[in-house]
Amino acid sequence: MTSRTTQITVRFSSPFLLPGFEPQPAGAYRVDYDEESIDSNSRLAWLRVGAFVHLPAIGMQGSLQQMVPIEPAKLDALLEQDRANSARFANTQGRRQSG
Repeated sequence: MTSRTTQITVRFSSPFLLPGFEPQPAGAYRVDYDEESIDSNSRLAWLRVGAFVHLPAIGMQGSLQQMVPIEPAKLDALLEQDRANSARFANTQGRRQSG
Protein backbone atom coordinates (compact mmCIF):
# COMPACT_ATOMS: atom_id res chain seq x y z
CA MET A 1 0.00 0.00 0.00
CA THR A 2 1.23 3.47 -0.91
CA SER A 3 0.81 6.47 1.37
CA ARG A 4 1.17 10.20 0.93
CA THR A 5 0.67 13.45 2.80
CA THR A 6 -1.12 16.39 1.22
CA GLN A 7 -1.34 19.89 2.67
CA ILE A 8 -4.24 22.30 2.25
CA THR A 9 -5.36 25.56 3.83
CA VAL A 10 -8.75 25.73 5.53
CA ARG A 11 -10.52 28.87 6.74
CA PHE A 12 -12.66 29.21 9.83
CA SER A 13 -14.96 32.24 9.97
CA SER A 14 -15.61 31.82 13.69
CA PRO A 15 -13.59 30.59 16.65
CA PHE A 16 -13.60 26.79 16.91
CA LEU A 17 -12.67 24.13 19.42
CA LEU A 18 -10.19 21.31 18.83
CA PRO A 19 -10.58 18.44 21.32
CA GLY A 20 -8.27 19.00 24.29
CA PHE A 21 -7.32 22.59 23.36
CA GLU A 22 -8.43 26.11 24.16
CA PRO A 23 -10.73 27.73 21.56
CA GLN A 24 -8.84 28.70 18.42
CA PRO A 25 -9.48 32.05 16.72
CA ALA A 26 -11.06 32.41 13.30
CA GLY A 27 -8.51 32.40 10.50
CA ALA A 28 -6.63 30.30 7.97
CA TYR A 29 -4.96 27.09 9.13
CA ARG A 30 -2.65 24.62 7.39
CA VAL A 31 -3.89 21.03 7.48
CA ASP A 32 -1.87 17.93 6.60
CA TYR A 33 -3.86 14.89 5.47
CA ASP A 34 -2.29 11.43 5.61
CA GLU A 35 -3.75 9.29 2.85
CA GLU A 36 -3.41 5.67 1.78
CA SER A 37 -4.01 4.32 -1.69
CA ILE A 38 -6.98 2.07 -2.29
CA ASP A 39 -6.31 -0.83 -4.62
CA SER A 40 -8.61 -0.68 -7.58
CA ASN A 41 -8.41 -2.16 -11.05
CA SER A 42 -10.03 0.81 -12.74
CA ARG A 43 -8.41 3.86 -11.10
CA LEU A 44 -6.24 5.16 -8.29
CA ALA A 45 -8.08 6.38 -5.19
CA TRP A 46 -6.93 7.74 -1.84
CA LEU A 47 -8.44 7.30 1.61
CA ARG A 48 -7.83 9.95 4.27
CA VAL A 49 -6.62 8.14 7.37
CA GLY A 50 -5.38 11.05 9.47
CA ALA A 51 -5.30 14.82 9.70
CA PHE A 52 -3.14 17.34 11.53
CA VAL A 53 -4.05 20.99 12.09
CA HIS A 54 -1.08 23.35 12.36
CA LEU A 55 -1.31 25.84 15.24
CA PRO A 56 -1.29 28.79 15.44
CA ALA A 57 -3.27 30.11 12.47
CA ILE A 58 -1.37 31.39 9.44
CA GLY A 59 -0.13 34.90 10.18
CA MET A 60 -0.69 34.62 13.93
CA GLN A 61 2.19 35.02 16.33
CA GLY A 62 2.83 32.23 18.78
CA SER A 63 5.78 30.99 20.75
CA LEU A 64 4.72 27.38 20.21
CA GLN A 65 4.13 25.71 16.84
CA GLN A 66 2.07 22.52 17.03
CA MET A 67 0.55 19.91 14.77
CA VAL A 68 -2.67 18.72 16.39
CA PRO A 69 -3.97 15.30 15.32
CA ILE A 70 -7.68 15.08 14.54
CA GLU A 71 -9.82 12.49 12.80
CA PRO A 72 -10.60 13.64 9.25
CA ALA A 73 -14.34 13.18 9.83
CA LYS A 74 -14.21 15.40 12.94
CA LEU A 75 -12.35 18.10 11.04
CA ASP A 76 -14.92 17.89 8.22
CA ALA A 77 -17.69 18.28 10.83
CA LEU A 78 -16.01 21.36 12.35
CA LEU A 79 -15.66 22.96 8.91
CA GLU A 80 -19.27 22.16 8.00
CA GLN A 81 -20.49 23.63 11.30
CA ASP A 82 -18.44 26.79 10.62
CA ARG A 83 -19.94 27.10 7.11
CA ALA A 84 -23.47 26.64 8.48
CA ASN A 85 -22.90 29.27 11.20
CA SER A 86 -21.50 31.70 8.61
CA ALA A 87 -24.51 31.14 6.34
CA ARG A 88 -26.95 31.73 9.21
CA PHE A 89 -25.13 34.91 10.17
CA ALA A 90 -25.16 36.15 6.57
CA ASN A 91 -28.90 35.44 6.32
CA THR A 92 -29.70 37.37 9.52
CA GLN A 93 -27.52 40.30 8.37
CA GLY A 94 -29.31 40.34 4.99
CA ARG A 95 -32.73 40.45 6.69
CA ARG A 96 -31.64 43.35 8.91
CA GLN A 97 -30.43 45.39 5.95
CA SER A 98 -33.53 44.79 3.83
CA GLY A 99 -36.00 45.27 6.71
